[in-house]
Amino acid sequence: MSRDRYVDFLRAWAIVLVVLGHWLITALVREPDGRITAPELLATVDWTQWLTLGFQIMPLFFLAGGHAASGSWARARAAGATPAGWLGRRALRLLLPVAVYSGAVLLAVGVCTAVGVDADTLALVGWAMGMQFWFLPVYLLLSALTPLLYAAHRRWGLRVPPVLGAVALVADALVVTVHAPYVGPLNYVLVWGVAYQLGFCWRDGLLTGRRPVSRVPLAMAVGGGSAFAALVALGPFPVSLILVTGQSPSNTDPPSAAMLAWLVAQVGVSLLAAPALRRLLTRERVWRVVRPVGAASMTLYLWHMLPVLIVAAAFYLTGLAPEPVLGSAAWWGLRVPWLLVLGAVLACVVLALRPLERGLGVLYGRTVPDAGLRGAWPLWAGLAMDVAALTRFAVRGFAPDGRFPVLPALGLALGTVLVMVPRWTAAERIGQPGTTRTPDRV
Repeated sequence: MSRDRYVDFLRAWAIVLVVLGHWLITALVREPDGRITAPELLATVDWTQWLTLGFQIMPLFFLAGGHAASGSWARARAAGATPAGWLGRRALRLLLPVAVYSGAVLLAVGVCTAVGVDADTLALVGWAMGMQFWFLPVYLLLSALTPLLYAAHRRWGLRVPPVLGAVALVADALVVTVHAPYVGPLNYVLVWGVAYQLGFCWRDGLLTGRRPVSRVPLAMAVGGGSAFAALVALGPFPVSLILVTGQSPSNTDPPSAAMLAWLVAQVGVSLLAAPALRRLLTRERVWRVVRPVGAASMTLYLWHMLPVLIVAAAFYLTGLAPEPVLGSAAWWGLRVPWLLVLGAVLACVVLALRPLERGLGVLYGRTVPDAGLRGAWPLWAGLAMDVAALTRFAVRGFAPDGRFPVLPALGLALGTVLVMVPRWTAAERIGQPGTTRTPDRV
C-alpha cells in the first residue's frame, strides 16, 4: 500500500498548531528583582479559552498514529514479527530522541543546580521543557496495546470505538460526581484510544464510503460538535480544551466527556476534508512544504520550547523586550514579532540538530530489537520504567521544586537501555540450532 500523504499532512498540521498554540499563550514578565515569571494567559484573560478549540489538535495525532500503527502491525504480523519485536522497534524509535532531549535538559538542570540558580526559576524552566511530555507515556501505552486493539478491530470493527468511549464516559462520570480516586487516569488511554482506534477503522475504509460526503464522518462532525456544545452550555465542563489552573473539572486532566465529544467532531471534520486536501497534496510544491515538517515532527515537538528560553534570556532578562499589559491590544500586536522570532530560532535549532538526528538513525539501526523477538522481559520492564519516568516529567517537570529529579532520570536512562537489551540477547541466539532470524525490516 502506498503511503497516504494526507496522514502525513495531519501529523504536520497537528505539530504546527501545537507549537504555535504553546508559543501564543506563553506570556513572560520581568519582575522588579530581575526574575522572569510566566502568568497564565488562559486564566487571566478568560475569552482566550475559546482559542483552544482551534489549537487542541491532539486527536489528529492519535488518529494518524492509529492509522500508521495498524498498517505497520498488519505488515509486521504478515512477515512473522512478534508483538514484542514490533513494539520494541516502535518504542525505540520514539525513546531515542526523547532520551537525548531529556539528557540535555537534565544536564542543564544539574549545572544550574550546582551553580545556585534560583529554585523557583529553575522549577519554571523545568516545567516548560517537560510540559509536552504527557503525550509520550500515553502513546507508548497505546503502542503496547496495539496487537490487542487491532485484534479487537479485526473482530468487531466499528463497534470498538463506541465501547471504549462508553467506558470513558462512565469513568468521567465517576470522577466528576463522586471524585473516584484512580479512575481518572484511565481516560488518558480510553479517550485518546478512541482516536487511535478510529485510525484503524479509517485505514480499513470503515469510516468513509463512495459517496461525495460519507454519512459516518458527517454524523461524527455534527454529533460530536453538538454534544460538546451541550456539555459546555448545560453541563459542568469548561470550554477550554487546555488545562487551566484552578478549573474543575478539567477537559484534559483527565480527558473529559467534552474532550471525547470534541475528538469525535474533529475526526469527522478531518475525514470530510480528506478528499479535497488529498487532491491538493498531489501538487509537488505543496508536498515539498508538508513533507519536511512531518519528517521533523518529533524534533519540533520535543524542542519547540527551547526558543522561548533563548528569547527570554536575550530580551527579557536584559530588559530589552517591551511589556504591555497582558491581553491588551499592544500585547496582542507584539505576538506577531514574538512568533516570527521564535520561528526563526526554532529553524536554527532544527538545523543544528540534524547531525544528531543522523547519529540517532545509525544508533537505531544498530540497537533496534529483532522483529521476531519472544519472551523479552527486559523490553517490558524497560517500557514500564520509561512510562513511569515520562509521566513524572510531564506532571512535575524536569526540576520539581528546583531540584534535580534523580529517580525519574535514572528510570528513563535504565528503561531505554532495557528496551535495547533484547536486540543484543536476540543477536546472541542467532546461529544456535533451530534458531532463524526474522528480517529487521518491518
